[in-house]
Amino acid sequence: MDRVDRLDRVGRLAAYGAALVMTPYALIKISWVVGSLAGLLPIGDGFDLTGWVVLNTVTIGMAAIGMAVALALVRPWGMRIPGPLVAFVAWVGTGFLVPLLPYAVLDPLLGLSGDASQRHEGSGPAMPGWEAALIQISFVGMGLGLALALPAYLRRRWPEVFEGRVGDDGGRGRRPALWAAAVAAVIGAVWVYWALGGTAGVARPAHQEAGGRLLTGVWGLWALVASAATWMLSRGRPARLPRWVPLSLGWLGTGSLFAWSGWRLPITLYVALARPADVSLPENLAFVAVLQAAAVAAGAAMLPVLVRSRGIPTARDAAKASARPPGFRPFRGQVPYDTSELRRQR
Repeated sequence: MDRVDRLDRVGRLAAYGAALVMTPYALIKISWVVGSLAGLLPIGDGFDLTGWVVLNTVTIGMAAIGMAVALALVRPWGMRIPGPLVAFVAWVGTGFLVPLLPYAVLDPLLGLSGDASQRHEGSGPAMPGWEAALIQISFVGMGLGLALALPAYLRRRWPEVFEGRVGDDGGRGRRPALWAAAVAAVIGAVWVYWALGGTAGVARPAHQEAGGRLLTGVWGLWALVASAATWMLSRGRPARLPRWVPLSLGWLGTGSLFAWSGWRLPITLYVALARPADVSLPENLAFVAVLQAAAVAAGAAMLPVLVRSRGIPTARDAAKASARPPGFRPFRGQVPYDTSELRRQR
């Protein structure tokens, strides 16, 4: 068995594992919704019954989508789903989960926030430890599974996606993407600054916690990674660097910017507008809302450079491909049509 076959086998097993390990999370969230509606379980801090049910119903749907995506990366029907749809959903899913793996490892090791899962899940103080452990295992397992399964899927569907080196095409500079990379760099610098204890733009410095600062620092580092990867692919430098390096890092970094800021922005706006008495954020709400909106826009603006840099077709590409006659091959520096039939006739 060669190296490619081994990677494909590992990717397939990881896809099944990712779908399986997310099951406890979905079941826990379902029990929270049913239990709160029946009056058997408490409602999370800062929520009324409606808000609590809506929040957890959304996360149940996200878990179901994550499990479906994991299975789509390994089951035959996944190859029949339109490529741009799979790529977008996988981009968001990996952006949610994979970049948080360093936080999931460092937080318990450093003992910074023993109840971090409760805070970020919006759960109440009575959440049992075994539930918190299962939720953490689900997130880490899904992140690791997608990190292994997605490259194997891309190799099967688009064999050229990771081939070549930076600069082979002379760079694909696009001004909007370069501006987005600059915005992402600024956002990442702000988040790293807050993680290191900076207080500019922080309305309540006393409310900053070590675990939250670590999480903010992780987001900031991935924003900087997204910016650097987009710049490399856009400018074609450093030349001869394997393309899969900035492509993979840029995929994760832009996904983190888009997914997590898109998730946090509605919560920030809710806190800013509703002003719940028992919920507060340390940052200046207006400033952080602008920052999160800019992060969503920057992540989306940098994605085209990653998608078009090698192999992954856009929706327009897919439409053009469906209109091509059988046997058509796009010109890539070789003979632009299939000559096998001509050779047989000779």
